[in-house]
Amino acid sequence: MPDKPSGNGGPLAGVRIIDLTTVLMGPFATQILGDYGADVIKVEPPGGDGVRGVGPRRNAGMAAIFMHANRSKRSVVLDLKKPAGRDALLRLAAGADVLIFNVRPQAMARLGLSYEEVCAVNPKIIYVGCVGYSQRGPYAAKPAYDDLIQGAVGIPALSVEAGSDVPRYAPSPLADRIVGLAAVNAVTAALYWRERSGEGQAVEVPMFETMAQFTLSDHMCGRSYEPAIGPSGYARVLNPHRRPYATSDGYLCMLLYNDKQWQTFFRLIGRPEVVASDPRFSTIDKRTEHIHELYAMLAEIMATRTTAEWTALLDAADIPVMPMHDMDSLMDDPHLRAVGFLGHVEHPTEGRICQIGIPSTWSKSQPRVTRPAPRAGEHGREVLSEAGLTGSEIDELFASGVTFAPANG
Repeated sequence: MPDKPSGNGGPLAGVRIIDLTTVLMGPFATQILGDYGADVIKVEPPGGDGVRGVGPRRNAGMAAIFMHANRSKRSVVLDLKKPAGRDALLRLAAGADVLIFNVRPQAMARLGLSYEEVCAVNPKIIYVGCVGYSQRGPYAAKPAYDDLIQGAVGIPALSVEAGSDVPRYAPSPLADRIVGLAAVNAVTAALYWRERSGEGQAVEVPMFETMAQFTLSDHMCGRSYEPAIGPSGYARVLNPHRRPYATSDGYLCMLLYNDKQWQTFFRLIGRPEVVASDPRFSTIDKRTEHIHELYAMLAEIMATRTTAEWTALLDAADIPVMPMHDMDSLMDDPHLRAVGFLGHVEHPTEGRICQIGIPSTWSKSQPRVTRPAPRAGEHGREVLSEAGLTGSEIDELFASGVTFAPANG
């Protein structure tokens, strides 16, 4: 890493990351790191990242989901099962700060890319494994995907407790996204540790344990104590009435939480006695105890006015309220438009696309999108050349099928 950051290249300018991740969890993490200014080199197998072909696309290998998780990266194709591909990868790793992967560690070992083997060419490297399960437990070698992990940490079971007719996964690859963010945290913290200690290290980011922390932190509740003083499950969150409220002409999201908000709401509708006099609802602990009754009452009240009427009334009273968007209306949200969160850009091969912005704002080292999502192998020659391979060595990798580049690039 450089001694002192300079320019406006983002907070991780000068950091080089070898990215062996595929699908969503790892690529989401490395996209953020790339937006933060790191030089992310996406190393893809000969068939490319599998998600390149998932969902709508204008051209083969450039599906929308892939593009939204792989901007701010360069791509090189390497067949790591071939000795020359492994050797080229180690040449890249020798000059890198971080190597990150999301296959099982056993697979990395079979490729000759274990931590010990990579560390031998670069003792200061940060070697990050985004794995399914801690390698210290009996699940170590099991495969893991978002749906499996959601089920394993109880999210479908919680959906039934919250009123679903059958167990359901969250309608988003929640585990991939959350564990991806955990991987970003791990990489940046390990870089900070290396700046102070001078030492690289191996870091393991397991999906199961990360998501178990995520759900148990809310839902251990009475079982947080030994012996237990009550059941597991956060009652307010699991209330079947905790959902967007039906108004007389649509739906609206409202949350009353503290004493002031409850008092203000019932005063607005002319029923101040509900929280002023009814002992079931007078304090937060009593409201929590009777939350099912209270939310059912709110559902009946909210159905008496239109969405617009409620929004105007609640906004004026500073009671938390938001529209219930679908994906199309979310893209037209006036706040997101005002902050420029979604913008149209020209992709070199895919034409005009809608690009998701960077959520955070920095006063001195603002992250930015550094480059569009790459075609498979698009930057192979330049990346391999930067690693010290000669022109003839690179030509041999192409000739032997260890690497390839797009026909016009």
